[in-house]
Amino acid sequence: MAKAKREEVWEFFGELLKERREAAGLSQNDLGARVFVSGAYIGLFEQGIRKPQLELARRFDEVLQTGGIFERTWRKLIDKSPYAEYFNAAAELEAVATKICEFAPTVVPGLLQTRDYMRAQILAMYPFASEEFIEEKVSSRIERQAILKDATRPEYWVVLHENAVLTPVGGPATMASQLERIASLVRQRWALVTVLPRAVGAHAHMTGTLKLMEFKDQPPTAYTETEFSGTLLDDPAVVKQAQRAYDLLRVATLSPEASLALIESAAEDFRRCASTT
Repeated sequence: MAKAKREEVWEFFGELLKERREAAGLSQNDLGARVFVSGAYIGLFEQGIRKPQLELARRFDEVLQTGGIFERTWRKLIDKSPYAEYFNAAAELEAVATKICEFAPTVVPGLLQTRDYMRAQILAMYPFASEEFIEEKVSSRIERQAILKDATRPEYWVVLHENAVLTPVGGPATMASQLERIASLVRQRWALVTVLPRAVGAHAHMTGTLKLMEFKDQPPTAYTETEFSGTLLDDPAVVKQAQRAYDLLRVATLSPEASLALIESAAEDFRRCASTT
């Protein structure tokens, strides 16, 4: 689904929320207090800027006595998304973030991936999937990458573990092209990428990926992901812990210049390997 279309359907959710809230005689602050978020958050939901999680949709139904309409609407909107349910909210926020900081321990982040790298990764996860399914997954990642080409693109910081640089996803030729793309984005100053060497050993975030997002008009969030699930975090204390973990990762990385040299050297090695096979 195109970005504009996704925004329209979530605006519908927000309009519905505002209508039912006002019919119940509640202010944004009143409703926020009853569902355990701030009144400002209710305003963001009603404008379609933020997308509530399923549990919050259920709380709206309970407080506003709507017979499950918000849960049903939420599920219909999620079904229209090309992303996994657990990633949907993070993808929506990613599109409006002013700054994104990612840590990738094993694979290159989706915003940096080439089409061939995407296909190889998805096929490894879904070896019996139809071509239509694979192409849908690839297309949704390509669509997400549009934010890096936009004139208002976010600051994009990436910490790549050396494992992500050296694991030959898709084979040497695919990996060479992938690393060359990363180097190109760095040289164009569309992304700032540093590498966490394997020699560092234990580090501050050993349990999966980490994405931090900042926004112009709403609080920062963090998103963590393992292989089959993800969690969007917006509690200020928890987000602060995630930011500290990212700071610790960043100080353990190679410098930007040394990281770029390592990435380009690895690309050359993969390219030579591809030419001899």
